[in-house]
Amino acid sequence: MAEAAADAARPEISTVLKIAEDAGPADLLEANGYIFCAPENLAAIAGVMKDFFDRTYYPVLGKIEGRPYAQMICAGSDGTNAARQTARIAQGWRLREIQPPLIVCTHAQTPEAILAAKDIPEEQLSKCRDLGSAIGAGIGMGAF
Repeated sequence: MAEAAADAARPEISTVLKIAEDAGPADLLEANGYIFCAPENLAAIAGVMKDFFDRTYYPVLGKIEGRPYAQMICAGSDGTNAARQTARIAQGWRLREIQPPLIVCTHAQTPEAILAAKDIPEEQLSKCRDLGSAIGAGIGMGAF
């Protein structure tokens, strides 16, 4: 999902795709906008994404206000609580949401399905690309 969005944004702007454990405050400060992409685990954002927000929240507080963001959640059944958590953090940073969260539901409900690698259907990847293209174009044109 994140790769699809980043690839779609690249024709318009320079993009950096980082996994949460490798990203830090400097990455947020250098970026003109963000797409936060996370799996939902146990009705919450994945622990590694929560760790990213914990490590970066205060170092950038008051320094990234007004920047655009969007989010994508990959969930087994719902995704709304994970999206709500990310939106609350973004609100604290005073980021500007450019569209409602994109939640992709895999319907993984058994331990085996939950732990298995996920193949996101092309229809859903297309939505990820649309999101990436939109934020890339908006930043590239100075609309955000």
